[in-house]
Amino acid sequence: MTDRQPIDRESVLLAAEALVRDRGPAGLSMRKLAAELGAAVTAIYWHVGNREALLDELVQRTVAEMGQIEARGATPAARAESVALALRRKLRERPHLIALVHERGLTELMMLPAQRALVHEAHAAGLRGTAAAEAVRVLQFHVVGFVLVERNRERAPRQQPGEPELWDAETAEQDPALAATLGGVPDSERLFELSTRALIASLWGIPRPKE
Repeated sequence: MTDRQPIDRESVLLAAEALVRDRGPAGLSMRKLAAELGAAVTAIYWHVGNREALLDELVQRTVAEMGQIEARGATPAARAESVALALRRKLRERPHLIALVHERGLTELMMLPAQRALVHEAHAAGLRGTAAAEAVRVLQFHVVGFVLVERNRERAPRQQPGEPELWDAETAEQDPALAATLGGVPDSERLFELSTRALIASLWGIPRPKE
């Protein structure tokens, strides 16, 4: 007979969150969770209720975790960039959980803390009213859109021909460095930083730093 391990509510929630992160909501069952924890299925129900109640709790935890974004930096531009970087990282770390939040109609609530942090920095940069609102929303849409593009590229089937075959001297207009870059693997980190800084500079009226 297998020894059952003592568990508590927090250990159940952490294990369930890990399962959903790795396998998606379909990969979460009370039996799988019990096996993961080395506990009885009845113990899982005792601590968190049924599967739907457990998913609801995971959604609430995700909303709370997404709200833990702190702006860092010496200037409004640097702090706004830090919020965008943190938001992208958190969205990429938990796509299945973010999808659950969206399905339950809580996306706007989840995004509110990041928006408020950006509003504060927009005001610190001297923006007010519509200009501040548009600066915040454009940056938010940029982050979410960038993450969706990254996810689509990661899940896309192998392209034939791919970018290495498509970019040559002719398509690059005799620019070999351009062909080499567009034919290579995109540096997502650099592209995100460049595009984010450009948006902040253009919409927030802040001079771009020199490369």
